[in-house]
Amino acid sequence: MFNSKKAYLLTLLIASFSFIGCESDDPVPENDGEVITDVILNFQELNASGTPTGPITTFKAADPQGIVVGGSPTIQSVSLMKGKSYQMKIEVRNSIENEDITSEILAEADEHQFFFLGTAFVGSGFLTYAYADPSGDLIGLVGKVTVSQSTGFNNAIMRIVLRHDLDKNFPGASNPNFENFVQAGGETDLDVNFPVIVQ
Repeated sequence: MFNSKKAYLLTLLIASFSFIGCESDDPVPENDGEVITDVILNFQELNASGTPTGPITTFKAADPQGIVVGGSPTIQSVSLMKGKSYQMKIEVRNSIENEDITSEILAEADEHQFFFLGTAFVGSGFLTYAYADPSGDLIGLVGKVTVSQSTGFNNAIMRIVLRHDLDKNFPGASNPNFENFVQAGGETDLDVNFPVIVQ
């Protein structure tokens, strides 16, 4: 009886160590959020056939310490013409490390997605956005912005949110104006508001 009890305790002790070992050997990989100091919006007018034509107009948000929620980046107002359609390309950079975050986002297309919110897109609807990434992925580095013929929207905000590690198959996540993006999981890399002026 004594030997049986010792054998049982020894087996229990070995099993405990094995369980602890399995836990520590299998850490869950994490995708850390990006440090972003510069967001550049490049607009180019689209002609009747949908081809970009004419000069590229650039608008920028920048903070040398990194653009974070509650921070105070320098943000240029986006100026667009009513009734026009534009190709909008987004560049994202980390000037602290001299990194091109745009290429990282593109390389991890299945893990990143921009959403386009604020009063410019949601509610008033005087701007509409459609994903137009050449790869066909829903990323938002390239898209089509269409401006309504209406006027009187000069106090609107174009809110741009970049999420990573989200579930892109979540119901609603394919909508670039998906306001409940947090429900799709993941983390926010960028959340910045551009004022919009329509001429």
